[in-house]
Amino acid sequence: MALGTVSGASSSAYDLRFDAGRICLDLLATTHPGEKLDSVEVLHAWITGSGLVPPGTPLTHADASWLVGFRELRGHIGRLVHGRLSPTTPPYDRSLARVNELARTAPPAPRALRREDGTLVRELDPPEYPALLGAIARDTVELLTDPVARASLRQCEGDNCPIVYVDSSRGRRRRWCSSEVCGNRERVARHRRRAALARA
Repeated sequence: MALGTVSGASSSAYDLRFDAGRICLDLLATTHPGEKLDSVEVLHAWITGSGLVPPGTPLTHADASWLVGFRELRGHIGRLVHGRLSPTTPPYDRSLARVNELARTAPPAPRALRREDGTLVRELDPPEYPALLGAIARDTVELLTDPVARASLRQCEGDNCPIVYVDSSRGRRRRWCSSEVCGNRERVARHRRRAALARA
């Protein structure tokens, strides 16, 4: 479970999305349409935008090793999510063991601080990346061991879109990772096909 709240302002500049329904699936989505976690700066935006940390949490101590760790975990999550129907291969078992190992790490500890006006706000000390990876790994464990959530996993029907999301729509009829992205592409393609048939 995310420790903060989604903050889209800083993440939108990097075309990051947080609409898959789980933080582990949002991390998985950073591979499409190309590698999005290509700098520490983008990783900062993803960590904050995903809600792993409250906005304003210092992340200046992050370095390239964080990118390696987040990408490695992302690969394991992908193997587990895409292999969920046939989890009998050694790579699946290795990924499961690694996610379980990371899930043991204690999450970043929040603390309540009083502002000048007396209101309390949640803050984190600068978190270390194993604690952040642990939070994502626990989210993965929760997703894969929850029969209802697992049954709601869908792969986007968009053309060449690999994004997996939790379908929490009414009637479980969601077809696309995003109606605005893949849904619009499908509607435009359908319109063009109809127009081409009308001209023929």
